[in-house]
Amino acid sequence: MSTKPISSSTATASRPSIVQLGIKEKADLYAAYIPLFKEGGIFIASTRDYKLGDDVYLLLTLPDETQRHPVTGKVAWITPAHAAGNQTQGIGVQFPSDEKSRMLKARIEEALGASLASNRPTNTI
Repeated sequence: MSTKPISSSTATASRPSIVQLGIKEKADLYAAYIPLFKEGGIFIASTRDYKLGDDVYLLLTLPDETQRHPVTGKVAWITPAHAAGNQTQGIGVQFPSDEKSRMLKARIEEALGASLASNRPTNTI
């Protein structure tokens, strides 16, 4: 799957983790997007240990785009190693409540279109 982080830095208590995430395919965006979060969110496959509430600075590139969307979100979902249903290990990053995030959420939902209503499994639910 092409949604693996390109790079990340080691986080300390005062600095957020930095992740570059390039999503190449619409199907991967569907699997990673978390519409259940009010402001939207994205799943990041990762074996790194995170705690709920950890800050994550994300540089997100959507399919068919070269622009990187910077987001400073919080870990609001954790899928541990060896999760039931063979789910991918990683974290769900909730977008903050700001105008840039609302625009990013709208852009993602526009890109996904009718597939948002699909019953296909995702990396979170």
